[in-house]
Amino acid sequence: MWARFWLRLMGQILLWAFVAALAAYPIDFAVWKIRVSHGTGMGTVETFQSVAAEEKGNKEEYFPQGEATTPCSFSLYPQGGNAPCWWLRGHADQVVRY
Repeated sequence: MWARFWLRLMGQILLWAFVAALAAYPIDFAVWKIRVSHGTGMGTVETFQSVAAEEKGNKEEYFPQGEATTPCSFSLYPQGGNAPCWWLRGHADQVVRY
């Protein structure tokens, strides 16, 4: 009996978390569009970029390209084709794989 109760409760929690995340995106987009219209929706973050080249034996060699200014959006989700600034600050080491 308790197992069924906990499974049902966890199912409802997951459902409501999914609905909340789904509803947050259009709200985030609307707020971001308003911020862009006022000139405060986009920003930049200094990132360190490297290029990874594949080698034999499933190995990679990294070639540092230096620091670059990367555009980002002041939003919760990626908007305008750019990553959110809060995420980009935490992942400042960018690797490009060819």
